[in-house]
Amino acid sequence: MSEFDINQIRRLDGGLMLVFRELLRTRRASTVAERLGLSPSAISHALTRLRDLFDDPLFIRRPHGFEPTRRAEELGPQVEALIELTGRTLSRDAGFDPLRSTRMFHFAAPEFVTALIGAELINRLKAAAPEVTFAVSFSGEEDAFRALRKGEVEFAIGRFGAARPGFTVEPLFEDHYCVAARRDHPQLRGAIDQHRWQNIGHIYAWSAAEVGGDIGEPHLRIKHLASVPQWLTALAMAASTDGLVTCPRRLAERHAERLGLQVLDMPFPPQAISVSVMRRTGASDAGVDWFLDQIRAAIDA
Repeated sequence: MSEFDINQIRRLDGGLMLVFRELLRTRRASTVAERLGLSPSAISHALTRLRDLFDDPLFIRRPHGFEPTRRAEELGPQVEALIELTGRTLSRDAGFDPLRSTRMFHFAAPEFVTALIGAELINRLKAAAPEVTFAVSFSGEEDAFRALRKGEVEFAIGRFGAARPGFTVEPLFEDHYCVAARRDHPQLRGAIDQHRWQNIGHIYAWSAAEVGGDIGEPHLRIKHLASVPQWLTALAMAASTDGLVTCPRRLAERHAERLGLQVLDMPFPPQAISVSVMRRTGASDAGVDWFLDQIRAAIDA
């Protein structure tokens, strides 16, 4: 290791990393001071040391708060990983005991995933980890990534593109589209052809956080009845009308009996739905690993 590297490390301390992380998350020095129990002058001094250490302004003061530079954004995942590694190193017990834990897990997911796993996940936690709870925010890819980067969630579930620097994306489950309609639909008896699929009329679940825009062949004109923001709303409406819902098959099958729906194959090869988990690269958390195993079991239940 060079003298330059040694000198840089000597200037680095955990307090500086915590100030950096909180400034990146909140963008406000007063909030960081309150969270870390420091004075405003201590935050200002720490920011001066950080700028000198990384040879970059890092955070530019704006009327709405501090705006991170590109260098600060690039450093964010590395600083977060360093803080997590330090915490695990100092922890006497890095394991996770579900029976004793009172942890609340925070994650981001679109509604079609939460509606698929939610009830089963609660039942599993009640049996295996009675004091563990979870909180979900409905997020599209960009919102989920921002929440994950800021530390507001521990992982994100969704339909993600390529992995981003500092984050990993791993497959969770595969699904396909199907057609859901009320069981006593006057025009359908266990199957649907392309003409009926196009002309009976669709109820769409349409929001930024949801699957959308790829449910059928692009050249087909489809009769539109209504658009709603959530899949369960669309399925509940289909259960009491003659409207159709083209939706993820696992979701439709999970709720078909309760809502009185029939689940039909698409009249042409259906689009695939690939759902993944996005986490910070190198983030090792026994609790999150265990919780993701419960989610996988809930999906396949």
